[in-house]
Amino acid sequence: MIEVPTRIPDAPSEATVEDRARIGKQARQQVPRSSHAEWEPTEHGGDPIELLEAQASTRVASLVPIRYGRMLSSPFAFYRGSAILMAADLAITPTSGLWVQLCGDAHLANFGAFAAPDRQLVFDLNDFDETLPGPWEWDLKRLGASFALAGREHGLKRKQRRTVLLAMVRTYREVMRGFAGARTIDVWYSRLDASEVVAQLGALASRERLREFERNVAKARAKDNLRALKRLTRRVDGKLRIVSDPPLIVPVEELPEEDQPEAVETQVRSLLRTYRESLAHDRRHLLDGYRYVHLARKVVGVGSVGTRAWIVLLIGRDETDPLFLQFKEADASVLEPYTAPSSYQNHGERVVRGQRLMQAASDIFLGWLPTVGMDGRNRDFYGRQLWDWKRSADFSALDVEGYGIYARACGFTLARAHARSGDRVAIGAYLGSGERFDEAIAEFSESYADQAERDFAALADAAKSGRIEATEGL
Repeated sequence: MIEVPTRIPDAPSEATVEDRARIGKQARQQVPRSSHAEWEPTEHGGDPIELLEAQASTRVASLVPIRYGRMLSSPFAFYRGSAILMAADLAITPTSGLWVQLCGDAHLANFGAFAAPDRQLVFDLNDFDETLPGPWEWDLKRLGASFALAGREHGLKRKQRRTVLLAMVRTYREVMRGFAGARTIDVWYSRLDASEVVAQLGALASRERLREFERNVAKARAKDNLRALKRLTRRVDGKLRIVSDPPLIVPVEELPEEDQPEAVETQVRSLLRTYRESLAHDRRHLLDGYRYVHLARKVVGVGSVGTRAWIVLLIGRDETDPLFLQFKEADASVLEPYTAPSSYQNHGERVVRGQRLMQAASDIFLGWLPTVGMDGRNRDFYGRQLWDWKRSADFSALDVEGYGIYARACGFTLARAHARSGDRVAIGAYLGSGERFDEAIAEFSESYADQAERDFAALADAAKSGRIEATEGL
């Protein structure tokens, strides 16, 4: 009997393509594809509010109410911020035993457009805070449930949502099976360019949908460092300074817990040198062309609110040559209790390594650094550009056709990301050519959307009772 692996191999396997396909089919016998539809209501092995509060204990306490306020804006927003709950739930679902590098938080809002190093606009995953090796099904289930929740929020009927879900999973399955027969180097070079999406839209979408997409492409290309300079800075005593917009953006000199902004900025300059060492040699040379100007703390995302995130303004040749870097705190992945500890001591490095493995093209300034905060605690961070043609979809504007197109793009992207790290032949053989697995994930997604709505209600009750504090509107 061929043993089904439960981790990503450290080196290329000597197994033949036929052996690898047999591994996938054997896994299918052990864990039938239809079993992935299974979901029963759960309390995640404990009170969901306790799990969220435990996660919040390491964050900036004054920002946690903002996190809860954002999560309470809708069940989908709650879902975005509650990856820790789904991680506990996924651990009790059937798995094929075939591992890949997981995104760990592959909901539909964590896909988007951004600039590749060759300055082409690409569609890809763009958030890897929870990345870790694990069962490939987990990313697909999180993505599917996010489509179910977003579809409910924006008025799609159950039949329409099912059509979208089946399109997403079918694309994943067909693309993975296609990669199973592709050369390894071709899998690595594969990516989804904006121009390719335009071509697909031309065949699948209405003329208005195509024009809308092209407008979004134009907006993405305009979201760069120069735009950030215009929107995020002002002049103070003749010097460029990051704007003050508390509590969302707080310049270093205004932080109440930092009594010595000069000491903080001295530390940041030192940390920039440490971060520099994580970059490739040519990127170090590029970074050396910029000088430090200013620093501010910034609230980002939904689930990330409360983690320490800084934006740093640097200037190159002159003030028309800005560079904004974002440094975001990285803690242990929510998946770690259910898979295996990270092989990296620095969680910033874990994020960067996972992102480079899964993305078709990563930010040229993607790097990591360890630091000791002013409170004396060791913390890990990763850095990247703040804005570089980044653009996410406006889901409220999507109809069934738009959701279907977006779902296929996400399915393609996730399959390509998994194929780069996992055994695409075994996974393709497990999936098969039929729709049994597609239907199972569609069913699971709707059932788990119900679970997320129950947990959302529990958080709302906790806010009403005063158990937690939630600040809305920020």
